[in-house]
Amino acid sequence: MSDVIQHFTDKNFDAQIGSGVVLVDFHANWCGPCRMLAPLLEQVAKKLQGKARIGKVDIDSAQEIASFFQITSVPTMILFKEGKEVNRLIGIKSAEEIEKFIISEV
Repeated sequence: MSDVIQHFTDKNFDAQIGSGVVLVDFHANWCGPCRMLAPLLEQVAKKLQGKARIGKVDIDSAQEIASFFQITSVPTMILFKEGKEVNRLIGIKSAEEIEKFIISEV
């Protein structure tokens, strides 16, 4: 796994999104589009290091969080600012779209 993208769990989720701008990718290991999105998120995370963070939540192992945010389709990316949801994207997007989406809140 990447050193710029962290894995969030039911236990550490609130602490991880509590400050700054954080994009959370809700994904599943069995999801093809999620696997296609992973290298794009890696690229964006490296580019925006120090401005925003990117984390991943496996919906199968963090079912409480996935249920709380009503994740019904993967990949779903939720943008948080200071712990509050500000926007979300559903489906695979380009690195440029993801970067613009995050920058809108930085």
